[in-house]
Amino acid sequence: MDDQGCPRCKTTKYRNPSLKLLVNVCGHSLCETCVEALFVKGSGICPECGTALRKNNFRVQLFEDPFIEKEIEVRRKILKDYNKKEEDFKTLEEYNDYIEMIETLIFNIVNNIDVDETRQMIEQYKRENKDQINKGRNKKSKDEEYLECLIEQEKEESSLKRKFIVEEEQREKDSKKKHKEALLDELMFSDRSALDILNEHKTDIDKENELRVPVMATTKFSTGIKLGAQGPFMSVPQQTVELFTYSPIHLDVLGPDPPDEEALETNGYLRHIRSASDEEKGGGFESKLACMRALLDAVNGLFYLPDQV
Repeated sequence: MDDQGCPRCKTTKYRNPSLKLLVNVCGHSLCETCVEALFVKGSGICPECGTALRKNNFRVQLFEDPFIEKEIEVRRKILKDYNKKEEDFKTLEEYNDYIEMIETLIFNIVNNIDVDETRQMIEQYKRENKDQINKGRNKKSKDEEYLECLIEQEKEESSLKRKFIVEEEQREKDSKKKHKEALLDELMFSDRSALDILNEHKTDIDKENELRVPVMATTKFSTGIKLGAQGPFMSVPQQTVELFTYSPIHLDVLGPDPPDEEALETNGYLRHIRSASDEEKGGGFESKLACMRALLDAVNGLFYLPDQV
């Protein structure tokens, strides 16, 4: 793609790395300096397509292609009104038709195809479904509800972890204080040497630290499902299914049984079959396959009697 630049003043980001491009509803970009110059009164005309624009509708261009910016803005505005969820439809086919209609509207506006007719359809839909649109904006989909549930569970788990850390730190402080008091009492009243008391005290502390295993509060099952989770992705109920048992395939040729692979070599069947080349062997082909196929074709149906069928 060519260097990003302003179509009016021809300044590019190559010559001016700090160039700030803005884009409006029409999808054409302008640099910040040109926007200030053209839209002094708050409104003006796009120098590319002549669309009437407002200065406060300009926003920073995030993508290199301004066409993508236009599509994102159009999609955001249309989905704000066409906000029905899958659960609002009786069948999946009706929901798919609804989604297809939305994509058609977006495509027409973005590509300037029947723009006036498309906008009239949108305005008519907004008038006829005003109550439903307002209701849909306040309604959350199942995915949104599940995400909120996950966020709430994460907060609860984080709170439990913080509480556990505080309790563990307090337990460690109490233990140090207890050992310190016991050490002072033994140093004051014991007849043993201070070195022996200190060594014994250090040994007791090391043993206690080895035995102490931090236990976190249980927040989820072994399957990974959080405790108290009510989302749609719960554990799958256990089902008992019958294991697959292999049974050899029986081929009824309605004729005498053809010789097996070992008999092909010992009885000389392969003498009349062309040997497979190295290329054919590399592809998995063997002379036995051609020979067996010819023998099956020869004996197949020899015992077939139409009158007995």
